[in-house]
Amino acid sequence: MSARGSAGLAVRALRKVTGADTQETDRSTLGLVVQTLGEMKGAAMKLGQALSMEMDALPPELRQIVARLQSEAPPIDSEEIAAIIEDELGAPPERLFAEFDPKPLAAASLGQVHAARLEDGREVVLKVQYPGIAEALESDFSNISVVARAAGFTSKLLDGRDYVEELRREISLETDYLLEAERARAFHALLASEPDLLAPAPIPERSTSRVLCLTRVRGQTLQRFLDSNPDAAARWRVSEQLIRAVHGPFFAAARIHADPHPGNFFVTEDGRLALLDFGCVKSFRADFVEALRTFMRSELRGERYDPLAGVRAAGFQVDIDEASARSLLTETVKIATRPLRTNCYDYAQDTSVPDMRALGLRRTVDFLRIRPPPEAVMLGRAVGGCAQNLRALGARGDFRSVYARLLERTGPTSSPEERS
Repeated sequence: MSARGSAGLAVRALRKVTGADTQETDRSTLGLVVQTLGEMKGAAMKLGQALSMEMDALPPELRQIVARLQSEAPPIDSEEIAAIIEDELGAPPERLFAEFDPKPLAAASLGQVHAARLEDGREVVLKVQYPGIAEALESDFSNISVVARAAGFTSKLLDGRDYVEELRREISLETDYLLEAERARAFHALLASEPDLLAPAPIPERSTSRVLCLTRVRGQTLQRFLDSNPDAAARWRVSEQLIRAVHGPFFAAARIHADPHPGNFFVTEDGRLALLDFGCVKSFRADFVEALRTFMRSELRGERYDPLAGVRAAGFQVDIDEASARSLLTETVKIATRPLRTNCYDYAQDTSVPDMRALGLRRTVDFLRIRPPPEAVMLGRAVGGCAQNLRALGARGDFRSVYARLLERTGPTSSPEERS
């Protein structure tokens, strides 16, 4: 089952539980659902974060409440946080930092974030992992894997075991904060040449596998930026920055930030866009990236392009006749590339998500017979989330040129493994 299909099932379940299928929705009940997902943390909370981005599937009141899961989940006690810090770093936070705020700045699915100041005066944030969260994630995915195996035995078309394993592997890596520190360092370097983009830098001497220290970025989340009712110029600026922050590292360095909910983007007072939280960063094969680069360039230049050859080059498995595959892929491409085929696209009027859903319902069996490689799951998460954020921003402008400039600046890609 696709990530969008799983989200759709969960949306329908939540609507039933909360009464959102009726004309009146009990906001206290919705709040209870959010609180429950937040207290469960781990995979359950990640589901809630994904649901908050499903703008078409949720009623406004449910969407607003679930959106709190992006950074405002119920925190754990400050005494427990201090104990984790001392256990990991060898001393209590008041001895490790010139200042430490026991009240969290944010509480998310795997850990919560506290403000601090180093002895040299630098402002930092400390991300502290919840106790037992790695084991909880493993248990969650073991249960999901049982369902995936059962579906695979029922029908090859429904066999999602490879995709569940991909999600399990990538999300489990989010519990390794030393790996996240390395990913943060890489993105800090990748964005260093972009004056209006930034990523925090890790502080290695105050980081372990369960505690991550990063330089602090001040600003407002993308959601709060939207709530401030920005003008058209500001919406366009942030939209353009968002595309470069998400797609730029993919084409330049074969890696992408794959956790695109609005809480992971900060708009700073001086107009920059900061990319936060590097727990979920996916690295790709060079030939996979090159296949997508060829496709994008062909679309931008208006050149003839065989979508079937393209998906095969990217590692897709095609189990239907070529005529059916080409017709489905052609329809899919027409919906997905609308911003690339005009010099003025209005994301406030974008209907690509419902149109893609309608196509999926109309040609479900054909979709199931064109199977992407497992690594495409995380790319879909990143690109789909970016598109949802662009729709929320609702900017109007020449997005085609943004992508064209992005591809002009990046040549043939080597994978991270080849660069090392």
